[in-house]
Amino acid sequence: MSSPKRRIAFVILAATFICVTLGLKAEAQPRGSHANDDEIIKVQNQRGGVRTVTIPITIRHKGDRASLQELTPVGMLTLREDGDDQKILSIRAMGIDTPITVAVLIQDDVVTSISNEIATIKDFINHLPRESRVLIGYIRNGSLEVRQTFTADHERATKALRIPIGSATAAPYNPYVEIIEGLRRFEATPKGRRALLVVSDGLDISRGLDSSQPSQSVDLQRAIKEAQRQGVAVYSFYAPSVTSNAINNIRLISDGQGSLQRLADETGGRAFFQGTGTPVSFDYYLKDLAGAFSRQIALTYLSTHPNKGFHKIQITSDMKDITIDHPTGYTR
Repeated sequence: MSSPKRRIAFVILAATFICVTLGLKAEAQPRGSHANDDEIIKVQNQRGGVRTVTIPITIRHKGDRASLQELTPVGMLTLREDGDDQKILSIRAMGIDTPITVAVLIQDDVVTSISNEIATIKDFINHLPRESRVLIGYIRNGSLEVRQTFTADHERATKALRIPIGSATAAPYNPYVEIIEGLRRFEATPKGRRALLVVSDGLDISRGLDSSQPSQSVDLQRAIKEAQRQGVAVYSFYAPSVTSNAINNIRLISDGQGSLQRLADETGGRAFFQGTGTPVSFDYYLKDLAGAFSRQIALTYLSTHPNKGFHKIQITSDMKDITIDHPTGYTR
C-alpha cells in the first residue's frame, strides 16, 4: 500500500476508534562586547574536556505590550547546564538589522486555503534583514523537495515558493523525517542566529496510532535533538492536511498540534495555531514572528560537561518582567 493510502487508512481507523540591543549585558561579559574566536579557542584549549556551545535564545517582555517590546534590556543572564553555572563567552546582539539563517518548509498536502498564504510568506522573506540566508523546501511523499538552497538573494528565494499540491497523493506520511532532513541543511551554514519555519499538520502515524501522540513519536524526538544539535529554533505553524481536515478528528488534531508545540518549546521557538481549524491568515503570526526574530540572540557558552548524553539548559535573568525562550538542552 502506498504511503498516502496508508496515511488515509490510519486516519480513518483513528476516527473510527474515537468518534536586546539597549541595556544588553550578560554574566561575565562587558556590555556590548563580543569574545573573538581566538579567545574562545584559547579558553577551550586551556580546559581539557570542555567545548563551546551556541544556542538560540529569544527575549520576550511579559504582559500585553510584549509584542511592542522589540528592543528591551535583558539584565544579567545566568546559564546553567545540568545545574552547574557555565561561562557565557559571547552574545551576538539582537536587532532588526542582524542577519539570520532561515529555512521555510511547507507540507505539500495541506488544505488548499493555505495557498493564500504564499504571498504573505514572500512578503515576510522580503522583509528579513539584508544578508539573511533563506532555504525553501516542501515536505511531501518521498524525500524533502528543496526548491532553493540557502541563499542571501531574497528575490530568488521567494520565486522558489509555490502553491502546495493540496492532495493526499503528496502526503509525507511522517513530516518529521523530512524536517530532520531540512535541519541537517544548516550544517554547512555559519553558526549564529538560526530558525526553521514549518507549516504542517504535525501528524506522525508512521508507527501506528499511538505514534501520533507528542510523547510517543520517535521521529519527533529525533527532530528535536537535531534542532538542538544544530542550534536552530523551530517556529511551527499548524495547518490541517486535506485528509485530516476531511476526517475532522479532534484527537488527531490535538496530537498534531501538541507535537508541533513540543517541537517549538524544546528548541527555543514558538508554535502558532488558531483553535482546531484552518488559520484565517498567517499575517498576524508572521508579524509576531518578525518581532521574535528581532529579539533572537545567538549565545555561545563554555560547557564543562564532556560526557555523552542529554544536557539540560536553564537560562535566567535578574529582571523579572521578561521571558527567555531557549532550547531545553542538547544531546552530545
